Amino acid sequence: MKIVFRLSAWLLAAAVAFATLGPPNYRPHSHLGQDGEHALAFVLIGLAFGLAYRSHRLLTTGIAVILIGALELAQFLAPGRHARLEDFVVDATTACIGFGLAAALDWLARQIRTQAT
Repeated sequence: MKIVFRLSAWLLAAAVAFATLGPPNYRPHSHLGQDGEHALAFVLIGLAFGLAYRSHRLLTTGIAVILIGALELAQFLAPGRHARLEDFVVDATTACIGFGLAAALDWLARQIRTQAT
């Protein structure tokens, strides 16, 4: 199961990187607005990586925040893209929330397993 979680996390990260740095007309748009789209994408990233790398969750969270900053800065090199501090704050915050959700799900699963035995 660990392999499935890790593959899913990296595929999701690749999709978000493409949506962030790729041509603007290929970026998906929804009714959530820009901040809502960012929040949804990065909470899923945090959740996916938090489940994929359970034993290194704190380290993975730190690496994720650094890479989110690097992804935002890379937009300076991408035509038609704009790096914004607000995007970084939303992305990093919601990724951390996703990691927190992964930790909460692990805690809940442990509680259920403990009660079942």
